[in-house]
Amino acid sequence: MKPIAPGERRVVNIKDGAFTPYVFEDGATFGDSVLQLEDGLPLGVGFHVYRMPPGMTSRPHRHNGNEQFLVLEGELIDNDGTVFRPGDLVWFRSGTEHCSHAPNGCLLAVHIADTEITIPGPGEG
Repeated sequence: MKPIAPGERRVVNIKDGAFTPYVFEDGATFGDSVLQLEDGLPLGVGFHVYRMPPGMTSRPHRHNGNEQFLVLEGELIDNDGTVFRPGDLVWFRSGTEHCSHAPNGCLLAVHIADTEITIPGPGEG
């Protein structure tokens, strides 16, 4: 077996790694951020760790590919009232539309197959 060469492995601890602020295609930011080691994919696509600050609500969006996440810290409340807590492993089918709220912030380990599509929220038609 050959040695692992520089550039073939990256290691970052989620407790002190540098998270990148998430910026939407229209330039909007909400304080959420992403820790993603694979730089060949758009930010927030593939496997990453996602942080939502306290009080944040995600934009309504449609999944363009399946999404799976594991709640590591905090609590996440979906728009239908479903509450996800640490240890919950969640799967959304491609095409699912929703938004989520993190009253006290949360940290998720996420895999998203493709870029999410922002959709109009209630009253935004």
